[in-house]
Amino acid sequence: MDVRFRRRMARRVDKNRLRFLPLHLALEGYLALHFRGPVIAWAEWSRQAVARGLSPRAEDARTGAEVRGLEDALRVFEIHPGQCGLLLYAGDTLASAFVVPHPDDYRALHPTLVRDLYGELIHEYATFYPARDFPAVIDESRVSSLADLRAEAARQEREWAGFHDSVMAAGLLGSPDRVEEVYRLSGFRLRRFLPAFDRRAENHIGETIIAEDGRLAYLKTFRLSQAQVRRGHLLRQDVLDRYRRVNGHSRRTRPAGGA
Repeated sequence: MDVRFRRRMARRVDKNRLRFLPLHLALEGYLALHFRGPVIAWAEWSRQAVARGLSPRAEDARTGAEVRGLEDALRVFEIHPGQCGLLLYAGDTLASAFVVPHPDDYRALHPTLVRDLYGELIHEYATFYPARDFPAVIDESRVSSLADLRAEAARQEREWAGFHDSVMAAGLLGSPDRVEEVYRLSGFRLRRFLPAFDRRAENHIGETIIAEDGRLAYLKTFRLSQAQVRRGHLLRQDVLDRYRRVNGHSRRTRPAGGA
């Protein structure tokens, strides 16, 4: 008799404690697509997959220690009072988002970002595309007192926040397309999400913990490379095509007046 072990990605270890490894839930959700190989031999699909079948699920990633300059940056970044997370950029490119429930948690976990997983795209951007400076330009003609200077500084902060949310982080804020609930515990919900696999936009996978009142208690994301987005698009498209064919057939063969 074969003995089979099934190890859950999220395991309850106590009445109010849940154990899971960061990003493993999110990556497992993406790798699950590889079990649904396309029934059509797409021209873009791997020749090896068509000729020899689907190989074991595997994707490439880099640890933060391999991203040039990240360890030095994390050491010198200023941690602000009350800070519970950050958005990490490499060469003006959003690499990851990280949120925890309390400032003490963030202070303890800030150094661990150098051991997180980052995609091939982030490694390339950090190596070949240095980040640009974003200087704050104050209109001197509007400043004649300290109050005017404070107003100009506040205006710059508002403009930067608007630019950041609408441009630099837009790919993440509009990323989730499919959300899967993995676990519930004491009013909190552990979820993972997949993007729409739009080949012309950023695509992030990730995992969250949401409280009953909708507050975000935990977030960690991983940005997919263009090759990973292309594979996800093909696999996802095939699943959608099969779903449409099955539903369309069901609607056509349903008897008139039937429930």
